[in-house]
Amino acid sequence: MVIDGVDTFHHDRGAGRPVLFLHGNPDTADMWLPVVGRLEEHARRLAPDLPGFGRSKAAESFDCSLPSMASWVDGFLDAAGVREPVVLVVHDFGGPYGFAWAVKHPERVAGMVISNTVFFPDYRWHTWARVWRTPWLGELSLWGMNWPVYRSQMKKSSPRLTEEQIRHQYSFITPATKKMILKLYRATDPENFRDWTPRLLELLGNAPSRVLWADRDPYIEPHWAERFAGARITHFPECSHWLPLEEPDAVADHVKQLL
Repeated sequence: MVIDGVDTFHHDRGAGRPVLFLHGNPDTADMWLPVVGRLEEHARRLAPDLPGFGRSKAAESFDCSLPSMASWVDGFLDAAGVREPVVLVVHDFGGPYGFAWAVKHPERVAGMVISNTVFFPDYRWHTWARVWRTPWLGELSLWGMNWPVYRSQMKKSSPRLTEEQIRHQYSFITPATKKMILKLYRATDPENFRDWTPRLLELLGNAPSRVLWADRDPYIEPHWAERFAGARITHFPECSHWLPLEEPDAVADHVKQLL
């Protein structure tokens, strides 16, 4: 399906209450498959590749602003024929995509499961994000990100990920993906969240929500979990950034609670 100029790939499995899974950087919808597989017979599970990631091809003109993110998510749900409220499950950059949509359409949110993401104007980007936001330096860093470099960085930052998981993730990082990474980070200044954050927090107070936080995340510190006031917060002290891959049973159980 083509959504706002993005030829969008997605997984769509099962029937029942819709659950929308939104991944982050540099992942694809495949990251959610271990969780999706544990929700068989519980829900309709939809997981798209975000614009410019994996198999979703985005034009260079794609707008990475928050209104555009919200529009793309809304267009995806409409194209998938989803009319009823959804349970929104987000990780990393799937957070800004999903939160922007949720703020625009609070009546369509049945609940949220939030993992290692931010939506706060006082957040300061981690080191790699600051590199990617810097012209020329960002291009140079991604140009040099070959398989040995990528594998070494992932093993260091996320030791619980398997070799197969890391290799599968890397297999989708194309030159087009690298361009989208730079574009996405350069368009997303945390200050952009300022007018949106209060509306998200209001929504968290009205829709049942869970925050599942991997405390060994080298990119977003554990204290950011507490900022999602109104949600029930669970910490995972031994997990790194990729909680859905490291603890799919736990993530699936929390989604089931909202169903």
